[in-house]
Amino acid sequence: MAKKEETKKEETKKETKEVKNVNRHEVTVRIDGTEWKEAMDAAFEAKRKDVSVSGFRKGKVPRDIYEKNFGKESLYQSAIDSVMQIAYIRALDDSKLIPVVQPKLDITDINDEGVEFKFIFITKPEVKVKKYKGLKVKKETVKVTKEEVDAEVAKILEQYGEIRVKEKGKVEKGNIAVIDFEGFKDGVAFDGGKAENYELEIGSNTFIPGFEDQLIGMKAHEEKDINVTFPEEYPAEELKGKEVTFKVKLHEIKEKVEREFDDELFEDLGMEGINSKESLENEIKLNIEAQKETEAENNYVDALLEAVAEHTEVDIPEEMIEEETDRLVGRYEEQLKMQGISLDLYYQLTKTSEKDLREQIGKESAKNVKYRLMLEEISTMEKVEITEEDANKEAEELAKKYGMEKDEFLKNFGGIEMVQYDMEIRKVIDILKEGNK
Repeated sequence: MAKKEETKKEETKKETKEVKNVNRHEVTVRIDGTEWKEAMDAAFEAKRKDVSVSGFRKGKVPRDIYEKNFGKESLYQSAIDSVMQIAYIRALDDSKLIPVVQPKLDITDINDEGVEFKFIFITKPEVKVKKYKGLKVKKETVKVTKEEVDAEVAKILEQYGEIRVKEKGKVEKGNIAVIDFEGFKDGVAFDGGKAENYELEIGSNTFIPGFEDQLIGMKAHEEKDINVTFPEEYPAEELKGKEVTFKVKLHEIKEKVEREFDDELFEDLGMEGINSKESLENEIKLNIEAQKETEAENNYVDALLEAVAEHTEVDIPEEMIEEETDRLVGRYEEQLKMQGISLDLYYQLTKTSEKDLREQIGKESAKNVKYRLMLEEISTMEKVEITEEDANKEAEELAKKYGMEKDEFLKNFGGIEMVQYDMEIRKVIDILKEGNK
């Protein structure tokens, strides 16, 4: 068996050639002789199972008859598929290169004697981080004002406010008018311009400009003609910029009644330990503070990375940026799907194309790749090391946090190596913070 393997290696010709870009390498691997013959034999055995030729039972056609009818070329793709991984592994072993993006592959030669693969390997570029400490980047001090707390309290009171029929009075801003309406252009009713018992909040600006304003001052059961002009950018071509009349009947007026700070309100809120205005305001203040602290921390890290990037030199291969763009486009597509929108529909709605989206995302891609490379370089400079034991502890804690089994968490996260990498990058960011206090 060992002798056979040795023979195979002798029959495999390999060549590594560096092209002009020092991070771009062409690695050629040729598989021929016995190894290629065995791949072709296996391809034939797989193919003839489903082949019928006159005079032979299905799956029993001889090799020479098969090749006469279908040609040897029909076996090439299956044979290539069976040896491609072998060629890739040998290219890595021979070149001692570590690709940083998915390699490109070309078949440069193929015939009865063998097949030649050409792999394009992109390796990690040289990164020079000239300064990453003493950059004097300051973190924003978080403050919560009384006005911010009051605004949040007002939102809660409005959210939990009651709506009741306004027995007396006229329509005012903030009221809800329950109306029937029908629109006419040149005395003729138009499609989509009619509704009954429609609840319209005055001031919401959901109707054509001027419509809601003309409802102000009306009384319940009053009828009125409202004249408005459709905007020039209105989607219906026949109504763009046209003057129309809406015949409106006001059935009733509803008003929002602000809630009081009472036991019923606190029960509706369902917030543990909140049973007074003071405790609610304190909780709101803590929540705003936590939100601002998170935002300030994120801004601080972004500012640190930007400052370090200004002192970092690296010539990033275009392929790395393209791969990162692919990832970001994929993530954006998933976000759109959660809103029930496909990428094709997004392009239609925004009147853009895939090229436009990739160009828009490209700048972020380049920044992400540069940040990743410089953080990895700082990790090397600082000799940061995360043991597998530490990573396993982290995985167990995170799995518990998300209510998952550890194996399930690791599968979703990308394996223990990704946990180690994530911890390593976080450790480097901690080093940056410490060095820039």
